[in-house]
Amino acid sequence: MPPILEAKNLTKTYGKNEYAFAALKDVSITINSGESIAIVGKSGSGKSTLMHLLAALDRPTSGQVLVGGNDITYSSPATLDKLHNKYVGFVFQQFFMNGDNTVLDNVILPLKIAGIGASERRRRGLEVLKTVDLLEKANTKANNLSGGQKQRLVIARAIIHNPLVLFADEPTGNLDSATGAKIEDLLFALNQQGITLVIVTHDEDLARRCDRRVEIKDGEILTTPQYTASVIESTI
Repeated sequence: MPPILEAKNLTKTYGKNEYAFAALKDVSITINSGESIAIVGKSGSGKSTLMHLLAALDRPTSGQVLVGGNDITYSSPATLDKLHNKYVGFVFQQFFMNGDNTVLDNVILPLKIAGIGASERRRRGLEVLKTVDLLEKANTKANNLSGGQKQRLVIARAIIHNPLVLFADEPTGNLDSATGAKIEDLLFALNQQGITLVIVTHDEDLARRCDRRVEIKDGEILTTPQYTASVIESTI
């Protein structure tokens, strides 16, 4: 059974000739289904670049990215759209939502894009809002939420299509300690339900909660500790 995510000899270079800069240098990593992994490093270390490549939000200069054993490195935009719509969720430090729309309308947007009918969108939207404890805010404009509530909205939108992998880039970076702890608890509760969790973070406390920590420095992995994690067959 293949890993849920695998990177083989990834290199990402920006610029050309004397202006070329290698953000990642021959990076390889394996992530098993159901695992939680923290990618840590200083600003400019390459950690967000690695996440973007693993999530197929960007293409490497060289190397391969495999999802469930399938090489997606140079897949068509249509194939990548299918991957993102069915199997992958994203939570970013910036909330990326329409503040003038209701919480429910923001959450069900991926289902609308996927062509799911209105009644089913509403049913699933209310269900996932209950999961993140935002059901009573369903008809509230997103701009009127607190920071922690906005992050829960983003998480709800990221999981409404039952993804296999949830990527989170500094998910608590804009939150106070108490609110950030609640968001962490929510992310790890989802991980306990079987969602593979890949977190980019500066937060050492958050990193320690993960099954494994991968440290990036100057575009290279410093250490990859041994670990034991369950592997389930991918449906991708």
